Parts: sequence; structure tokens; C-alpha cells
Amino acid sequence: MKQSIEAAQTEMVTVALRRIDLNAKYYDILDYINPEKYLILPNTSGAKDAEEAIRLARMAKASGISDWIKLEVTPDVRFLLPDPVETLKAAEILVKEGFTVLPYINADPVLAKKLSDVGTAAVMPLGAPIGTNQGIRTRNMLEIIIEQSTVPVVVDAGIGLPSHASEAMEMGADAVLVNTAIAIAGNPVLLADAFKMSVIAGRNAYLSKPSTPQFEASASSPLTGFLNE
Repeated sequence: MKQSIEAAQTEMVTVALRRIDLNAKYYDILDYINPEKYLILPNTSGAKDAEEAIRLARMAKASGISDWIKLEVTPDVRFLLPDPVETLKAAEILVKEGFTVLPYINADPVLAKKLSDVGTAAVMPLGAPIGTNQGIRTRNMLEIIIEQSTVPVVVDAGIGLPSHASEAMEMGADAVLVNTAIAIAGNPVLLADAFKMSVIAGRNAYLSKPSTPQFEASASSPLTGFLNE
């Protein structure tokens, strides 16, 4: 895990509150993530409603981990799709309490706007369901969210290949969140490095303002002025 984090050159690492032993004396996953190098982003993974998510966020803050929180409310245990109503409810309360809130949501432009309006620091719409590695299945809605958003857009969930990450960045996303693809890879460190390069490539492609697809052929060289004319 440490080597993969380093290879990815990420600036932020998310950790599940339910998988951290806040009373651990000998071993804890946080011992292996350097808070001087990475912003630790606790998440509320496993929360079924707003009340549970808020309680987990408060625990993270009280324990001194961070007042940043990745807000996840997923009552559906099969597909882990986020609950929009409970997510918005929790976000409103946590923002008022001073948390820096990054909500995981469906690719819903209306919800994304409502969340940014209540003061979330970013929105994190899914590309596909968590852990499926299906890639960007919500492209049309993501494009609307990116075009309309007044806060950073982080494409979260479903990204299984570096090409998926590059696609998200080419669309104008500000970042991607990758977990399962690297964690289950045969060589996690090598794949983390590949994701690093794909994110850079995708961002540079977006900033370069590339040409758009055309219906007809367009010569890359002029069709006049040949040497034999």
C-alpha cells in the first residue's frame, strides 16, 4: 500500500472510519500513511443514513484524524449506490459544523448543484458502481456536472483502467479517485504508476484544447502546391 501510494504521487488518501481502530496500541493502517505527505480523508463508508454518516464524521474529527470528510451514504448493500436525500441532509449539517465535505453521489447534475450550493468543497460523482471497474458509464451526466460545477469535480468509483482515468481528466474533471483497481491488481505498484501517468496525460490533453471529431476527412497537409505542379 505504501509503495502504491508513492507510485501514484497522489496528494490525498481516503480511509474508512469503520476499518480504523481508534484505540489501537500496536497496529493501525494510519501508521503507514504519512500525514506530512498526504492529506488523510476519512470516509463514512458503510453508513446507511445521514445520522450514521454524521456520527462517523464527528468521530473522525474528535479523534484528531481530520475535519475533512468524504461523505458516503450507501443503504443499498448490493450495488452501493449513494442515497441522494440522506447525502444532501448530512452534507448540510456537516458543512454548518465546519467540516470540509466531499460527497460521493450518483452522476446527478441537479444534486451536484444543490450540494455545491450548501457549501461542499467538491462533488464526487460516480463513473460506475463502486468496485465494478466498468469505467465511465455516466459520461453524458458527468459532462453536464463538469460544465456547470462551481466546485472541483472528482470522478469517483468504477475506474478500473488508466484509460478510464485519462478519459475522465480529458473531459475536464479535476481529479479521480481510484482504489479497487490498484488494490486487486497483480502488480499494484506498477498500476499505480500507470494511473499517475494517465491522469497527467488526460489533464494535459484537456488543457491543450484538442480538436473535436469531424464527419468528413480533413487533410493534415495542404492539397495544393505539390512539387510536380
